[in-house]
Amino acid sequence: MAERQTSTVSHFVGFARRLRHAGVAVPVDNVVQYVRAVEAVGIDRRDPVYWAGRAVLIHRLEDIATYDRIFDSFWSGGQEWSDLPTSSPDLLFEEEGTDGFDPPATDGDGPRPLALVSYSDVEQLRRKDFAACTPEELEQISRLLRQTQVKATQRSRRMRGSRRDHGRHDARATMRRTLRSGGEVLRLMHKEPTSRPRRVVLLCDVSGSMEPYARGLLHFLHVAVAGRVRVEAFAVGTRLTRLTRQLSSRDTDAALRQAIERVLDWSGGTRLGEGIGSFNDRFGIPGMARGAIVVILSDGLDRGDPAVLAGEMARLHRVAHQTIWVNPLKASAGYEPLARGMAAALPYVDQFVEGHSAASLEALVGVIA
Repeated sequence: MAERQTSTVSHFVGFARRLRHAGVAVPVDNVVQYVRAVEAVGIDRRDPVYWAGRAVLIHRLEDIATYDRIFDSFWSGGQEWSDLPTSSPDLLFEEEGTDGFDPPATDGDGPRPLALVSYSDVEQLRRKDFAACTPEELEQISRLLRQTQVKATQRSRRMRGSRRDHGRHDARATMRRTLRSGGEVLRLMHKEPTSRPRRVVLLCDVSGSMEPYARGLLHFLHVAVAGRVRVEAFAVGTRLTRLTRQLSSRDTDAALRQAIERVLDWSGGTRLGEGIGSFNDRFGIPGMARGAIVVILSDGLDRGDPAVLAGEMARLHRVAHQTIWVNPLKASAGYEPLARGMAAALPYVDQFVEGHSAASLEALVGVIA
């Protein structure tokens, strides 16, 4: 454990050293504060580590661009770091006595190890395409996704007292406060709307063309549904299958096994128009989709009539608060939504996003929120 902590500290000291080489003024005490900040926020996610450095190490506006460039290289193990002399592809070395930092002592006369170049295997896994992931990697991705929470909020008609003198004037609260002060109006009270959860509905394409991505997306559906309220999940292939109850279990293996067993048309044909139409008739229009955020996870490769899909998407769009289409193929170089089904649905989509990796699904959570 001590060895791991020493390696982590050395790694972030090396990052500060690279900033100094680039002309950014980084005092030694700021480096100590930075290491403590990283220990506080954790090292599993890029954004907290990035903002910890921005807050502690950067004091001039003109240094931000340099910081961004070096941090991107630092986090991904880019070219700037590989240019330094190394004796192993896994270690980053720097010669002694460069800028006032004393490198950690080592045996031998060679250059001294500072830290791992490719610092975050987690970051690489977050960006790895689901189609290239092994079952073990999908399990790791599922654990990463558990740190996210799929939820959305909406303004409620209920009102509550505002502590910021913001919102609508509350005559009753003002009168009660006036009576307590002997009839003198000392402060005008206000009230503002509360917020309540907004329903999120996930429709996942499980057809043959989505086979490379379906299991990864099913892990995301489980994370979204398990232990949450007002999140519904469906599978769409040649028929519509509701999976909310199966995916509600916190036991990942049991939830995924039950969901796959329930989907009888797994890796079969694609009838998106009929599937969305079935959802509209049985669940969506009667109430589930009204005011909800509806997320469709599909490559848009539909064997059905595009006119049917367009008509059902139009119906869904009229009652939903927002429709989001998540397409794993969107991340491919040169991709254009030219497939008949995708082209037919796109006019009724509010957000068109990627969905090929854990990082893209984390971004989707932000879009939903």
